[in-house]
Amino acid sequence: MWYAIISEDSENSLAQRLAARPAHLQRLQELKDDGRLFVAGPHPAIDSLEPGEAGFTGSLVIAEFPSLTQAQQWADADPYVAAGVYRQVTVKPFKKVLP
Repeated sequence: MWYAIISEDSENSLAQRLAARPAHLQRLQELKDDGRLFVAGPHPAIDSLEPGEAGFTGSLVIAEFPSLTQAQQWADADPYVAAGVYRQVTVKPFKKVLP
């Protein structure tokens, strides 16, 4: 089943985000290589693809896992969690309807 992992950044966490980004992207690449990644990306803090110092307010990952428990475990092990980038992470089942 698909699961949406909706993360909200801590205030002033851009430096931590940039430092942990390679490890974060490596885990996403593994999901992609396994054919389990639907979409992933950050939410810019301003209306720009490159927000610069404004940074980001969070991220969205939609990926396939065998269960909600396993999706939550994967989200809990994210390098952004360990680095203090995320202040809150919510994992919900996701039903793809369109396209």
